Amino acid sequence: MASFLTKLFSGRILRRLEGVVLLVNDKEKEIEKLSSEELKEKSLKLREEVKSKNGDKEVLEEVLPEAFALVREAAKRELGQRHFDVQLMGGMVLHEGKIAEMLTGEGKTLVATLPTYLNALTGRGVHVVTVNDYLARRDTVWMGQIYHSLGLKISCIIHDTAYLYDPEFLALNRVEGPALSESKGEVSDLDKERDEVGSFRVIEKFLRPINRKEAYLADITYGTNHEFGFDFLRDNLTLKLADKVQRGHNYAIIDEVDSILIDEARTPLIIAAPDAESSEFYKTFAKVVEALKPEEDYAVDEKIKSVNITEAGLDKVEKMISIKNIFDPANARLVHFLQESLKAKTLFKRDKEYMVKNGEILIVDEFTGRILYGRRYSGGLHQAIEAKENLAVRQENRTYATITIQNYFRLYQKIAGMTGTAQTSAEEFHKVYNLDVQSIPSNRPMVREDHSDAIYKTKQAKYEAIVEAVKEKNKKGQPVLLGTTSITNNEIISDYLKRANVPHEVLNAKNNEREGEIIAQAGRLGAVTVATNMAGRGVDIVLGGNPPDKSAAERIKELGGLHIIGTERHEARRIDNQLRGRSGRQGDPGSSRFFLSLEDDLTRIFGGDRLKALMERFNFPSDIPIESSMVSRVVNQAQAKVEGANFDIRHHLLDFDDVLNKQRKVVYDRRAKFLRFGEENKVRPILEEIFEKVLGATKNQLESQPNEEGQKQFEEFNKKVAAVPTEFEPLRSAIIGQHLARILDMLWVDHLENLDGLRESVNIRAYGQHEPLVEYRREAHQLFQALEKNFETIVFNTVFQVFDLKLENLNQPTQKTQAPPPEFKSIGRNDPCWCGSGEKYKKCHGK
Repeated sequence: MASFLTKLFSGRILRRLEGVVLLVNDKEKEIEKLSSEELKEKSLKLREEVKSKNGDKEVLEEVLPEAFALVREAAKRELGQRHFDVQLMGGMVLHEGKIAEMLTGEGKTLVATLPTYLNALTGRGVHVVTVNDYLARRDTVWMGQIYHSLGLKISCIIHDTAYLYDPEFLALNRVEGPALSESKGEVSDLDKERDEVGSFRVIEKFLRPINRKEAYLADITYGTNHEFGFDFLRDNLTLKLADKVQRGHNYAIIDEVDSILIDEARTPLIIAAPDAESSEFYKTFAKVVEALKPEEDYAVDEKIKSVNITEAGLDKVEKMISIKNIFDPANARLVHFLQESLKAKTLFKRDKEYMVKNGEILIVDEFTGRILYGRRYSGGLHQAIEAKENLAVRQENRTYATITIQNYFRLYQKIAGMTGTAQTSAEEFHKVYNLDVQSIPSNRPMVREDHSDAIYKTKQAKYEAIVEAVKEKNKKGQPVLLGTTSITNNEIISDYLKRANVPHEVLNAKNNEREGEIIAQAGRLGAVTVATNMAGRGVDIVLGGNPPDKSAAERIKELGGLHIIGTERHEARRIDNQLRGRSGRQGDPGSSRFFLSLEDDLTRIFGGDRLKALMERFNFPSDIPIESSMVSRVVNQAQAKVEGANFDIRHHLLDFDDVLNKQRKVVYDRRAKFLRFGEENKVRPILEEIFEKVLGATKNQLESQPNEEGQKQFEEFNKKVAAVPTEFEPLRSAIIGQHLARILDMLWVDHLENLDGLRESVNIRAYGQHEPLVEYRREAHQLFQALEKNFETIVFNTVFQVFDLKLENLNQPTQKTQAPPPEFKSIGRNDPCWCGSGEKYKKCHGK
């Protein structure tokens, strides 16, 4: 019933969108007649109209047909591509703050230009989020031609810099040959390169380096979710408002939305600094857990990816490290080292979750198969894996700022996304992000033939069957793409093909520098490509190769198009569908089949042993596959169970992070207020509020426990407060604002560490029938109250010294060898250092 209602409702939405498409089409003939200058002029006039009416929702709805018509015309002129009607519908879905599910090859990148341009007219900035830096750069240049012709500024932010799309910069960087717009008759080499959308080897020639703040001031900014998220965190660590780079969170369009909002949502974004004390502990505990025996000393649950130590295991550990009770509060960190080391041993396998290269642990993204350069597992897991692999253990990091992907994107007033595979996760999108999924019809009917799974008794039988299937297709010349879920399986398949003398290319995280070249040729006649999930998302495999050989492309179509072989099922159905989606784009023929075995992880964990025993009882031959819809249904149900379990894990993490998120919002808002009021010379009311609280608490304490010394101190406090200047010099006011922000930062870092410890503590308490989340909320609130009280006390004890500090001292750079100025002679070891570093005095100048 629910499915029927969903289809009915979706059909109504599509019919409504079709009505708006007619309005856009009606404007096409009128806009076609405009010259390039008139097109830009009309666009700028439209922007002024939208801005003058505050760019609210009703205004954007009103101008949508004209805006979409302008973008379509610009795309025709600049790229030679005209938006199909279904692409216009996709653009409308994105503008409404929904997820547009569109099949592979339907031109999602072009679709995004429609709502991006429309919402950029407000002047509040639009962020287009891509899955990697390469795509951010590529799309800035590729789609930038459309926006630029309509008078908008386009930028991109990548790992270490930022760029503005600037065709004039191209002219400055050209050594020879005509400009792109001037090439007539003969096609220049540069034009050929531009036409190779997948490579864009001249991208940098269009991009002018700029600073990050300038990039965010552009109308449209492309970048990855990590860059946007980390810039937000860095903005909330800066001590000058002018140093902030982001200007708000208006509207974000997320490409491959399921990858970013679901697959990557398990790992929070963290800014941290090294903590030297823990490295040796990880080496010790790597040896300790190596001596533990499975089942006897610890239990692994592969379904939910967890490991728990048994009573017998705890006894062993306590004897090995010579302590009586590891759960004593004094040993809290040892519990942490033990847990992370156990996870490293049991749940993280080399060449699956990570690989070792040049003495370094590199994380492999399980959903894309790519190396996540620069990323480290958080919470000490990375150090535990380093110790397990006998590598140098890097210092564990101390967290200074953190946010989950979910809570970062919740900052935006409106978000939207696009992907080829969203319906299987529609529930999570709705519950977590309040995002609805709308499927968009394809421009041409999809004719790919998806065969039922072939399920074998053993892995060896499966691999041999795969080789035979590849040889059969290869003999005819039909291109084949084989998808694997890990580097290990990728290399196993390659070895089998080598032994069978089948020429092939291998693509995985170990040779990802050749990714573009390998994918560009994966659609050639007779090509065989073995790839991890890297080849499953965001790439188009063109029949005949790239640049395409038209006669070869026609021959391949006659042979049945690109054939996809899945060598095992992934935990998420979306990833399997992404792999299938490499074939059958834009009405091309294609086919797919998954080869499974009862020894594969997914089938084994979810009942494969029972099926295997059944096959053995009836003496079922190893080389004969089961092609039963019932067995395929069991596999699908297993995937649905894993997806459900993973959703529960992410939702559980989000429940905990929501507690932190509320506190983070209070802290970040407060610190921004301190800096702003400091720079505007309005800090006195803030100080008065703090003084009132501290004096009030002191007075209450004296009333309940009167003593002469305390009364005398209270009177001295009152005198100090009465002597606070009514006005400060602008520089001193700004320094006071920064001083308050630094104290808050210092306490926030300690608070984050306390919350990490609390998380582990309440999870252990679950064994005592306590609800972890309830306990966490209650105690996190208490910790936050303590943070606020500590903040007020530290400010009261230190800010008077800033009042008396000579202004010339505030302007002088400080060195670690300098003694504190006379004004700070009474500084305590745990007070913020007088030099303004944000460190405690004992760890800075008082070290």
